[in-house]
Amino acid sequence: MLSIYQLKPKFQAFLRPFANYLYKANITANQVTLIAGLGSIFIALIVGRLVAYQWIFCLIPIWMFIRMALNAIDGILAREYNQKSNLGAYLNEICDVVSDSALLLIFTQLDNVSNYLVILVVLLSFLTEYSGVLGVMIGASRRYDGPMGKSDRAFIFGGISLAIATYLLPLNYINTLLWVISILLIYTVFNRIRNGMKEVKK
Repeated sequence: MLSIYQLKPKFQAFLRPFANYLYKANITANQVTLIAGLGSIFIALIVGRLVAYQWIFCLIPIWMFIRMALNAIDGILAREYNQKSNLGAYLNEICDVVSDSALLLIFTQLDNVSNYLVILVVLLSFLTEYSGVLGVMIGASRRYDGPMGKSDRAFIFGGISLAIATYLLPLNYINTLLWVISILLIYTVFNRIRNGMKEVKK
């Protein structure tokens, strides 16, 4: 299933010089992971505080790109600079879920947007990542299958936020988009479970 995650190798190749610079500056993979997590919470607080000004949503796509870059860099530091650790594995998964939740919950502050739908998307996003992690428990790899994985959600919600900031997206259309995203998240869960089980059988 097509996913933006498939572009990750090229993205990492572009970011490798930055990772090398951080390594020489004694910045570790775990520190980068924490910066991405704390930064997401900080951006969520700013946008949530100023949500009455729609232009503030322009911060979200900018941060989504930075966060994706930080996630790629922490992976490079862990794999290529011998910084893999058990703590890093925990931090990577926990910070991703916390970051997603903080950034998505901002949408509960918008008029005409259903809080229940936003919470549903948050819960399904959590379930999607959990189903990916469970692949390791059955002897498969950590599953990143789409169509609505972490990178895909960052791209979609970054686009929605940009459309909100530029007044191109009427707020009453967002509920429909959330329904579509929810369906794609459910499909992603089943897709990761199915592909994980296929991998084990092989």
